[in-house]
Amino acid sequence: MKPERKTGLVYHEDYLLHDNPGHPENKQRLKDINALLRDRGILEGLTPISPREAEIEEIQYVHPRAHIDYIATHATGGLSSLDMDTYVNEHSFPAARLAAGGVLTAVDRVMNEDLDNAFCLVRPPGHHAEPDRAMGFCLFNNVAIAAHHAVRAYGLERILILDWDVHHGNGTQTAFYSDPRVLYFSVHQHFIFPGTGAIHEVGAGDGRGYTVNVPYPGGCSDAEYELALRELLMPLCADYRPQLVLVSAGQDCHEEDPLAGMNLTSAAFGRMTESVKKIADEHADARVVMALEGGYSRRGAPEALFFILDALAGLGAERPEGPDMGAAREEAKSTIQAVQKQLDGT
Repeated sequence: MKPERKTGLVYHEDYLLHDNPGHPENKQRLKDINALLRDRGILEGLTPISPREAEIEEIQYVHPRAHIDYIATHATGGLSSLDMDTYVNEHSFPAARLAAGGVLTAVDRVMNEDLDNAFCLVRPPGHHAEPDRAMGFCLFNNVAIAAHHAVRAYGLERILILDWDVHHGNGTQTAFYSDPRVLYFSVHQHFIFPGTGAIHEVGAGDGRGYTVNVPYPGGCSDAEYELALRELLMPLCADYRPQLVLVSAGQDCHEEDPLAGMNLTSAAFGRMTESVKKIADEHADARVVMALEGGYSRRGAPEALFFILDALAGLGAERPEGPDMGAAREEAKSTIQAVQKQLDGT
């Protein structure tokens, strides 16, 4: 009989030490999430995971030593800025190592069949971090480092990274643009930061066709996002057959987020998580690791996390029925058709 496995939750109080109270990406994000999860009693159904700090050599899977040293050097005193969006303080370097290490720890627990899946409640976030540049609130690319670890430690040949953060994950795309071992699939709002993620960006060399961008117009909601997963991602995965599913889970596409213009309800994040689980169940022995990226609504982001964790753990919280995907906006349907046409030509 197959042993029962569970859903893990990575968290550490030191994630709160990387902080700038006047910045959207501050410690209050995690405090609000934890408060709501405690109030709704969901933590009792999850397995706590204590993260470790990523080794320098592991961070170098994605980032050259010069970049790592740059972050370490600048994160030695009080609060300072690396660019107009990204800050560090004296706690940021160990917190960033702990964030990357938290996702590594979750991958190990899932790959060793100790857990079915896990959510990594980590910060600073990672998907904008280019190999040689911190940007967009991100210092090290947590999910990209974890994907490289899965390849090196477990010999995986096919990993899906789904990125539903409202902003395109330029750093993750760069890390795997020529690498067919990772299928990078991003659904994001077009024409906002960082300005990348166009339909024609499909990978290069051996990686051509393994980068898929769905740049939606602002105002898209549940139907449009769920249509992208059903019409594009699931058929791609039927061919690709990922052995591990990683998710850059940014909740800033929520209807209440102050920094973007999408309209997803909280319940949509639970339904998208169920789609992720279906892909993993069919191809990856249920292995899913999700990591926090953006999400800046003090009410909306925690509620979205509640539905994500409920779906991951199969706890059965009541939520509204899904949308009529036939009612998806015509602009979104046209985007999906354009993406498919681009993929057919690769």
